[in-house]
Amino acid sequence: MRIAISTGGGDAPGLNAVIRGAVLAAIHRGWECVGIRRGYDGLLDEDRVVALDAGAVRGITHLGGTILGTTNRGDPFRWRETRPDGSVIEHDRADELVAAFRRKGIDALIAIGGDGSLRIAQRLFREKGIPVVGVPKTIDNDVGGTQLTFGFDTAVQTATEAIDKVHSTAESHERVMVVEVMGRHAGWIALHSGISGSADVILIPEIPFDMEKVCEKIRHREAEGRHFSIVVVAEGAAPRGGSVSLIDPEHERLGGIGDKVAHSIQEMTGKETRTLVLGHLQRGGSPTTFDRLLGLRFGAAAVRVIADGKFGTMVALRPPTIAPIPIDEALAAPKLVPLDSDTIATARDIGISLGD
Repeated sequence: MRIAISTGGGDAPGLNAVIRGAVLAAIHRGWECVGIRRGYDGLLDEDRVVALDAGAVRGITHLGGTILGTTNRGDPFRWRETRPDGSVIEHDRADELVAAFRRKGIDALIAIGGDGSLRIAQRLFREKGIPVVGVPKTIDNDVGGTQLTFGFDTAVQTATEAIDKVHSTAESHERVMVVEVMGRHAGWIALHSGISGSADVILIPEIPFDMEKVCEKIRHREAEGRHFSIVVVAEGAAPRGGSVSLIDPEHERLGGIGDKVAHSIQEMTGKETRTLVLGHLQRGGSPTTFDRLLGLRFGAAAVRVIADGKFGTMVALRPPTIAPIPIDEALAAPKLVPLDSDTIATARDIGISLGD
């Protein structure tokens, strides 16, 4: 058996743990592994397919990023080509990818990625017959069917540490500090880090916010002699009746909601307000113990699923086990924060405003 491993989409702490878990589990079975560099791109450029043996994955569990590299623009069904005049055209190169897959003698593919990479994996399985097993990857924790994705715990820790640090400067200067964290569709990072970091206001995509309610909380703290406030906002949060903030509409890149919220707070309350955008800082660094273990478990589980011939599936954390589920199930809808969850109830019970 010869299996290939690819990492696509944004990077996440724990990717290297998944790679190591898969490679060592495969070697334990007497299988051969190769890595595809830069997502699906690597199969269209054969110089990017590399051997992965025990030596190649030695000492990588604690490393951030991915030793295989990644890209979020490598869809073989909609391959983007830039012409000399600067215009961009798309064409289908999936058959070329399949031919390279066969030519390399690969028997199965472990596709590690978020919803975009998993959708491509599903099409390769359904339309082209490529034997695929997916591994969910996103720091946003919004892939369906799995309780958690690796990288989320590390991102929350990074965000919580940042919120902890801005408390002292906010209090010293009697300012409002707005911390913008990642979370396109779901507010998992904002909610978990905001509660853990003792934020006063948390704004998430699942709950459209009212700026008057946000400012009401800040004024209330001011009246109680608490002359500073911490606001945590997910990048995909939006005001009631409004839309998400985009810094690049063409590619639907989110950003700027932190600045907009800060500007409104300063205008409506008179409080000096500053913004901190954590951005890609949340993707980097060494994975936490939890993410290392989850990554290793996902990688080894993917190999077991291949051995069982259960293709077109994704390994999912279903405590206390990891089990394969159809990729269709995982992609049916993004996993949002349940508004009736005890975590939301906890935020409200301890006095955190959710902007509603």
